[in-house]
Amino acid sequence: MLRDVTDVEPAGESRLILTFEGGERREIDLAKMLSFTGVFEPLKDPACFQSVRVEPDVGTVVWPNGADLCPDVLYEKSVPIA
Repeated sequence: MLRDVTDVEPAGESRLILTFEGGERREIDLAKMLSFTGVFEPLKDPACFQSVRVEPDVGTVVWPNGADLCPDVLYEKSVPIA
């Protein structure tokens, strides 16, 4: 089931607040799922991590270096925000 990300807010060193289609907001700590190597290595730099944005054409988060994550994985690994 594909759930597009419609908004993203950086929330600390490795956390994101995500808004999915339909308005559901969820939080994810990427440090729990990424080793920050390869294409994700630049995200160790807080300035790079903070540059995250939503790419509407693919419905997920992306960074300027081309790193992105599957929106389904983001949804499954994130927790609802009360």
